[in-house]
Amino acid sequence: MAWKWIKASLFLSACVTSAVGVEEPSLTKCADFNNTTWLEYRQATKLQVQYLLLTRKNADCASLFTQDCLNHTQNHTAYFNSSLPTKVIVHGYRALGSKPSWVSGLAQALLREENVNVLVVDWIYGASFAYNLVVENYKEVAVQISVLINQLTKYGSTLESFHFIGVSLGAHVCGFVGTLFEGKLGRITGLDPAGPMFKSADPFDRLDSSDALFVEAIHTDSDYFGISIPVGHVDFFLNGGMDQAGCARSKFASMYGYVICDHMRALHVYMSALNGSCLLIGFPCSSYEEFLAGKCITCEGPFNGTCPQIGLLKNSGIIATPLPNQEKVYLLTTATAPYCAYHILVDLKVSSLDKTAEVQLTLISTGHPETELKFKLNTDETGYKKVAAHPEQLCKIDSMQLKNTGARFYRQGDIHFEYICISEVPRTRRLDPLCVKNINIGRGAPWSHEFVQVC
Repeated sequence: MAWKWIKASLFLSACVTSAVGVEEPSLTKCADFNNTTWLEYRQATKLQVQYLLLTRKNADCASLFTQDCLNHTQNHTAYFNSSLPTKVIVHGYRALGSKPSWVSGLAQALLREENVNVLVVDWIYGASFAYNLVVENYKEVAVQISVLINQLTKYGSTLESFHFIGVSLGAHVCGFVGTLFEGKLGRITGLDPAGPMFKSADPFDRLDSSDALFVEAIHTDSDYFGISIPVGHVDFFLNGGMDQAGCARSKFASMYGYVICDHMRALHVYMSALNGSCLLIGFPCSSYEEFLAGKCITCEGPFNGTCPQIGLLKNSGIIATPLPNQEKVYLLTTATAPYCAYHILVDLKVSSLDKTAEVQLTLISTGHPETELKFKLNTDETGYKKVAAHPEQLCKIDSMQLKNTGARFYRQGDIHFEYICISEVPRTRRLDPLCVKNINIGRGAPWSHEFVQVC
């Protein structure tokens, strides 16, 4: 396979030379993705890769960045600025050969946040057949991309200035580009890197932390289409990395809702983070269960107290040196955009019980969905903690309700709570915990408490 990559490199090197010029582009229409069908793919003689360029100067009208070698036409662009960072977007598997509808939204979000070049890699022709055959193409795609990157360095770009953003299989394309440059690329962001045919692959053949100076990944479908193992310096596992809130769990739901909603959630959460609706931070923990149990509510240890954050902060905001490696972090999100959630720790203590009981605690903020938590209370335990996702910060929680939901099933009588405290994590000095003490709940009488507070 190596000789084919070299052949592709030689073929493209003559074409990419004129990709960066000084002439003003004379475009009659905006450049767009190729559209293809399985039949067209089977009839294609060469793997076709093209590049679309968006900058703040042409944010609404992409230009074709490289000349079309197959048709022997030339295209120059004055939009590319080698002194600016470059974001490279790489899509993944396209079963039906359709263009990815999300690319424009991601590119626009990147351009709003930073003055950069945005290069979109269109490899639809190689990504639109049976998945196992598409996987055979991904390294050749990476080689062609590497030829372009190598050419751009001759025009003043540095390897450190490139930030690759790959979706699904595109994440592994980015990883192999990084391998070809011996890990000297600035950054790679993998959005739910593909799992099938990669979960047991050698790190050389998939995205891993050696592929760039900083590698991060967001996992949202690790039990199906996404990879379940950490592949970067830091790996964000949203809601445990599977079964995202708001995605349908029934096979009778829409194709998107049932099949790929979880997988694509990584992309949409990343775009939301770029739009700056709220902070999306992760907490290091040995497991998702430990995180939910309130045992990992700080970012001490590998991150020196600074929680890694989804977005464009350098190294995700990690200040620790050397960088951690394959560090799993967990966070919760809401069911709908912008997916922002505040992590609320519920800490309660009950007096000793004669029988097992079950209670439901509800957090209420006006104008937002309620957050419900269920606690199963045992006879040999008095202290309980849980972390929940709430759409509003602590100071905007208006009230708290408590119900003895297990009274009929467990035949449990009154329950006495020594205290119930709720706090926002990671805890800050300006947000002290809200505590209520000495609470009694009867078998059929729900309890509620209103908070009077101002943010």
